[in-house]
Amino acid sequence: MIPFPEGLSRTPTRRPASRRPLSRTPTTVDAATATGRDPAATWLVVGLMSGTSMDGIDAALIETDGEVIAGRGPALTLPYDETMRARLRAMLGRADLRDEDGQRLNRDLALLHAQAVRALLDGAAVTPDLIGFHGHTLWHDPLARVSVQAGDAALLARELDIPVVADLRQADVAAGGQGAPLAPVYHAALAADLDQPVAVLNVGGVANVTWIGARGPEDLLAFDTGPGNGPLDDWIARHTGQPHDTDGRLALAGRVDEARLIRLMDHPYFGRAAPKSLDRTDFDPHVADIVDGLSVEDGAATLTAMTAAAVVQSESLLPRPPLRWLVTGGGRHNPALMDTLGRWLSTPVAPVEAVGWDGDALEAQAFAFMAARFRRLLPITYPGTTGAPWPLVGGKLFRP
Repeated sequence: MIPFPEGLSRTPTRRPASRRPLSRTPTTVDAATATGRDPAATWLVVGLMSGTSMDGIDAALIETDGEVIAGRGPALTLPYDETMRARLRAMLGRADLRDEDGQRLNRDLALLHAQAVRALLDGAAVTPDLIGFHGHTLWHDPLARVSVQAGDAALLARELDIPVVADLRQADVAAGGQGAPLAPVYHAALAADLDQPVAVLNVGGVANVTWIGARGPEDLLAFDTGPGNGPLDDWIARHTGQPHDTDGRLALAGRVDEARLIRLMDHPYFGRAAPKSLDRTDFDPHVADIVDGLSVEDGAATLTAMTAAAVVQSESLLPRPPLRWLVTGGGRHNPALMDTLGRWLSTPVAPVEAVGWDGDALEAQAFAFMAARFRRLLPITYPGTTGAPWPLVGGKLFRP
């Protein structure tokens, strides 16, 4: 059990966000390109997600019209091997992929995603109408209006002979939004029959929350709460060679250094108003300076506590307390984190499986849902989810 530190506030010190103005024009969508089917029909859509934890490619099939989820089909994860993880890690922070290494990564990621789709559909007697493709984020800096995802969408469309919707963040970022998180519009569709308000917490490399009110897609607030599994995974990899803290064993064997935790939480990001978002590497220098010198176990406990403390402080930014927290993403597999969240948050905490959702497939399903919304010219981001100036359609269609 990790007790809540006596010296840590549950409310962050508020700090204003700064934005560097750039003369960019918001991206628009060509309706003639986006449509091509009866808008009342549903599509079979495969969603693809390569998350900031760099575990692998999640693929999932859903049936949807972009508003209602008519069915959820199979899902799988194609794990990255150590070589691909190392390549992705080495490319983090890259804003330009036009050199040989960047082009090779774009190609190889597209081919791996095609492999994931073929594996997903192996033996299935269906052909998807559409692919929703996120790619892998290498650099995300919404203040500079830049978000870079690796992966060649045009090549993916040719490989699968299926239209692909990609570049889902760019219109929002160009219009001055955060470009993240994107999944809230799907969370809202899934939660339509749940008692509200409800909070969906996604703990990947970065953690984000979606607060869902009772008035539909525009009654949303979403933002990155802070680091998720990223700093902990990096700490474990550096000290043990393992990719993560399996079952939270190291954190449960360690002790939180409360003084260092308070220093970890003294970061300007936590005091910024929502919506707001992070790059996976934004906290790296801050974390490294503070946890250096701790044992492996105490470092794991302290970094797990930082993820939980950031979520606790995020409660003060929500319109009102949620009736419960539903946790998705890889972090829900960590008993140390889940136990800490359950003890520290003011309302019940459960994995999303408690309401019949699949936490391993949910983000991939979300990108399938967004691809269908693109085809219907429906927005995927809102002022409350990314800080966009108005509800925005996002994406670009790549034909085979």
